[in-house]
Amino acid sequence: MTARRPASSAPKPSEWRNWAGTVRVRPERLAAPAGIPELQRAVASAVSDGLRVKAVGAGHSFTGIAEAPGLLLDLGRLQGLVHADRDSGQVTLLGGTRLYRIPGLLAPYGLGMPNLGDIDRQTISGAVSTGTHGTGAGFGGLATQVVGLTLVQPDGGLLTIGADDPLLPAAALGLGALGIIASVTLQCVPAFLLRAEESSEPLDAVLAGLADRVKASDHFEFYWFPHTERAATKTNTRLPGTARRDPLPPLWAWADETLLSNSLFRATCTAGAAVPAVIPVVNRAAARLMGGSAYTDSSARVFTQRRTVRFRELEYAVPADLLPSAFEGLRRVFAQNPRWRISFPIEVRWAAADDRWLSTAYGRDTAYIAVHRYYREDPAEYFSAVEEVLLPHAGRPHWGKLHTLDAAALAPRYPRFASFQEVRNRLDPGRVFSNAYLDRVLGP
Repeated sequence: MTARRPASSAPKPSEWRNWAGTVRVRPERLAAPAGIPELQRAVASAVSDGLRVKAVGAGHSFTGIAEAPGLLLDLGRLQGLVHADRDSGQVTLLGGTRLYRIPGLLAPYGLGMPNLGDIDRQTISGAVSTGTHGTGAGFGGLATQVVGLTLVQPDGGLLTIGADDPLLPAAALGLGALGIIASVTLQCVPAFLLRAEESSEPLDAVLAGLADRVKASDHFEFYWFPHTERAATKTNTRLPGTARRDPLPPLWAWADETLLSNSLFRATCTAGAAVPAVIPVVNRAAARLMGGSAYTDSSARVFTQRRTVRFRELEYAVPADLLPSAFEGLRRVFAQNPRWRISFPIEVRWAAADDRWLSTAYGRDTAYIAVHRYYREDPAEYFSAVEEVLLPHAGRPHWGKLHTLDAAALAPRYPRFASFQEVRNRLDPGRVFSNAYLDRVLGP
């Protein structure tokens, strides 16, 4: 048996930065535990030395939610399947398990996750803790799949929360404020395929039939290309796992994902940052190129895509019935700012109402509007204008994406905000698991 490296011999602290480059920190201490006992010891030791503790996974949040100036817990070695039950569909994973590894871990049991976002680089603990979601009016975000958690507490002890525990709606989407997720249990479903249909359509036609289209589809989303009147749509239909696969041909898949969506897009973003006048021309071409594909593949392959172009993102959740008004507000903002040159499309998705206290979809069927800016461009003016449109539409910002709200502004937007604070006060009265971002959005 290979001996495990103790947490104390982890690499010496150096600067940590997130994927987008929006957060940089040099922690006082770094630990990379390879098992739950090591994780417990690392937390208890840091707390006894007066350090705050935060876990980091892929660093895919744009906010400082994972910033760790005290003890930075790198969960990269805490990955894998702990237990799987084919009959119940419940599987337990270590907290640092990356989403892209999960389909392979579930395949021998004939299981799959009910829904996924379009990026799979995150850890499972980070994804559920920040409210990561996909699309589909009948499906919740990833935190709704959580039926159990094991949290490391400030003293290094373990708190196990089951499906019937009244703490689950708080802990399943806890922003990392209630403890370090050592393991998470998910409710999975029999493995299934998705039939994807992608097309380029006039924006007004998409908007005119939007309500019926969202209701009739298992998973629907669209992308509006600024400076154009066109949208790219994607409709995914769920099929049994025994259905016939009809994936994109390898060359076509490479051209779509690697060449067009990443290499060429990166080149056009770079060119647009240097010469903004080219962006409308590029967007008109891209709006017509994206579409015309139909294929069937495993759910994870269809839900997710590879993204290598760095960007900054702001995303707000609004009640689904307010989406038309909110989107029209965005169009007006663009009309009022003709000098803007925005290369990234605006993404619109949906989710079902859920019971997770800090979920952006808590208690209401939800639509999401996400805007992006190339990382070499200043997003402040654009994001601020979008935020001003979405806030009056009962907007709730994604916890892992850029926004300006603090606890005073967020509390009225979440009916169970005070309930979450009570749980936090009980589990972490010393704010061991807090940092500057959580002090801002939850209060110090």
